[in-house]
Amino acid sequence: MYAGHRKPNRLQHYDYSRPGYYFVTICTHNRRCLFGDIVEGRMIVNEVGTIIVRWWKETKNKFPNIELDEFAIMPNHIHGIIAIVGADLRVCPDATGQGTTDRGIKQGEHAGSPLQTIIQWFKTMTTNEYIQGVKSGICPPFKKRLWQRSFYDHVIRGESSLHDVREYIHHNPLNWASDENNPARGLKPKPATGHCP
Repeated sequence: MYAGHRKPNRLQHYDYSRPGYYFVTICTHNRRCLFGDIVEGRMIVNEVGTIIVRWWKETKNKFPNIELDEFAIMPNHIHGIIAIVGADLRVCPDATGQGTTDRGIKQGEHAGSPLQTIIQWFKTMTTNEYIQGVKSGICPPFKKRLWQRSFYDHVIRGESSLHDVREYIHHNPLNWASDENNPARGLKPKPATGHCP
């Protein structure tokens, strides 16, 4: 339903700092399984997965203009919904920005930051901590980068779409066997040679 393919360009002429709900998928470089394992339809995070989850939660403290919604961590990718404050699903964002309601953006250094800036910060912080884990010998090394370049995004338009995306994210671990990001499905990525304890 919602592929994790690399999407180098966002929607053209769309202001990603605009209030709204955004579904994002971020995959590891070469889709290496670094964050844990799916066991009986449930994600069991390892040390690296714990780092990723902690920084995801920290994102809302760094960027006071966002709220975090449904989230799932998988062995080699994450799914999450980020709400930029001001979103009101009764009046959906459109290409011109008309028709949105504003609940007021919280004040702070990063108020009004666009989605790309938020995701780049998240990727930088998780990568920095992961590198420290590699240096201390508790995390397996990675080649070139931890995350793939760019990320997948989908602008959620309407309450029905928000419901569908939440359901997709919630049930993602149950569907791991058929997930296109699952290396055991015969795709190119190779699993990591080791996991953090």
